Amino acid sequence: MSSLLEHREKLNLTQEDLATKSSISVRTIQRIESGIKPKGYTLERLCKALNITKEDLLAEENEAVKTNKKLIKYINLSSILLLIVPLGSIIVPYIIMRWKKEVNSITKQIVSIQILWTISSIIIIVFSAILFKIFSISKEAVAIVMMFLIITNLYIIIRNTAEIEKNDKLHIALNFSLL
Repeated sequence: MSSLLEHREKLNLTQEDLATKSSISVRTIQRIESGIKPKGYTLERLCKALNITKEDLLAEENEAVKTNKKLIKYINLSSILLLIVPLGSIIVPYIIMRWKKEVNSITKQIVSIQILWTISSIIIIVFSAILFKIFSISKEAVAIVMMFLIITNLYIIIRNTAEIEKNDKLHIALNFSLL
């Protein structure tokens, strides 16, 4: 639920009422309630109409409380499909996240981690294969590197699932999102 929607409902206003009171179009209010951040004139008019500060309106909602923890854990665990389907650790969580409309900072981080991990793994495997060929190391060494990468990814997935259950956040997260 968006901050605007919460404040609007506290005052028992419809979108049309708020549009009239703030001189902002209903469509703009709908966009903001769906996740678009208001700026400038729109932000000022909404704050004045709702009698709140800009910080209150722009405050990030407490996603840990408002999200479906079970579904987020399911999205994270679906990344294990890496073992069966190529790029499954990216595609399946992304599809579930969009299909179930559970798009939030945690689920975006889950998919971003898997994108970064997949790209990094491919680079590491190719680089190790080249190095092993140059130094005449057996082909089995590449398989060992691949197994190490898979086990490490499984650790990340399982550790993050445990942290979601315990603290409603990821233990291993990025400082940025690729989505």
